[in-house]
Amino acid sequence: MTKIRPGLCSVTFRALSAEQVVELAADARLEVIEWGADVHVPAGDVEQAARVAKLTTDAGLTSCSYGSYFRAGAEESITPVLDSAAALGVDRVRIWAGESGSDESAPQDRASTIARLQDAVDEADARSISLALEFHSGTLADTAPATLRVLEEVARPTLSTYWQPTVGAGVDAVLDEYRAVADHVSAAHVFSWWPAHDRLPLRARDALWTRFFGEAQSATTPPRDALLEFVPGDDPAMLRGEAATLRSYLSL
Repeated sequence: MTKIRPGLCSVTFRALSAEQVVELAADARLEVIEWGADVHVPAGDVEQAARVAKLTTDAGLTSCSYGSYFRAGAEESITPVLDSAAALGVDRVRIWAGESGSDESAPQDRASTIARLQDAVDEADARSISLALEFHSGTLADTAPATLRVLEEVARPTLSTYWQPTVGAGVDAVLDEYRAVADHVSAAHVFSWWPAHDRLPLRARDALWTRFFGEAQSATTPPRDALLEFVPGDDPAMLRGEAATLRSYLSL
């Protein structure tokens, strides 16, 4: 059985320094960090990326991925993103499939986004970096069927997808979505928001996460990483307990 690594998205603590994020993750006995491009590792700042990479490894942790905000826009370049990813030492970059939902995107806009995704994947692949879609509303990858369609149209084996529970969806619906995309999921963003955007402890949705990890760990291609994304109250003191809960799910 492939072991899913427990980790943290640095965007969980945007108000803290990279040093503080590393210290919290190590103290919580997590293994990996996805570094975000919005605060801690800005795209194109390779010196900062290299500095954060060393901070991470010196603490016994691994930088698993780079959480970018590349949205496959017509004039948008992925090169600075890949420069930072390379300096960070990661082999996976999270990207976004455009700026409109799958039911809202005009045909020409969709075609443009798909073409830009293809170009981005090819550029990343040339540098031995894979790309992964953010599974999120307001993009072409906003549902499981929509995500599968994007993956099919881009038609590049090094493009995968993240997965996270759709906000407001019940347990069975959420798990059905996961099963539909499971063969393409490289990482999961882990949080318990209910009934909408209220940030609750993971245990508040124990029925979801117990079943999810039970299935994910036995999948043909399990997610490589399970990344805590946001904690109740954005409180750093919550991380140790949330990380312990995550590890307990991974030991099922």
